[in-house]
Amino acid sequence: MKQKCIFLDRDGVLNVERGRYVYELDDFEIETKIPEAVSLLKEAGYLVIIITNQAGIAKGMYGHEEVKKCHKKLQEAVKHQIDALYYAPYHPITTESFGRKPDSLLLEKAQAKFDIDMENSWMVGDKERDLEAAQKAGVTNLVFIGEEMPENSRATHLAINLYETVTKHILPG
Repeated sequence: MKQKCIFLDRDGVLNVERGRYVYELDDFEIETKIPEAVSLLKEAGYLVIIITNQAGIAKGMYGHEEVKKCHKKLQEAVKHQIDALYYAPYHPITTESFGRKPDSLLLEKAQAKFDIDMENSWMVGDKERDLEAAQKAGVTNLVFIGEEMPENSRATHLAINLYETVTKHILPG
């Protein structure tokens, strides 16, 4: 049986957006109510999968180990309830990659590995490229995290944060 999934961007959704690359543990601050939101999703039977671009690796600003340390901190904060973390260490200045959002390869890899029902899954992101990647992969429920919907957005929903997304849109009532 196909599984339903919540695909999540990382920076700006799970951790505080700093306006720069976040790779040091002291800068990696988990957003408000992330553990509660993830627990609600898991209790409702959703897979929780992170899809994130980490172009700072391609630019030589940090390495895979820094990303893994941040992901370990995130997993510990949510009691290891994240099913998978996929990241694209590329940037167009060094390497073209279909894994980097707005392309959909990482979502497609997750779909194949976990037998995900993309039409009944969700993507939550704070950039249009997050939603574009999900739409290319067949995800129809697209949530933009922010104060207001960007003009011509692909988003089907708007929310201030992940907790509001979960309680207002994904698991209402």
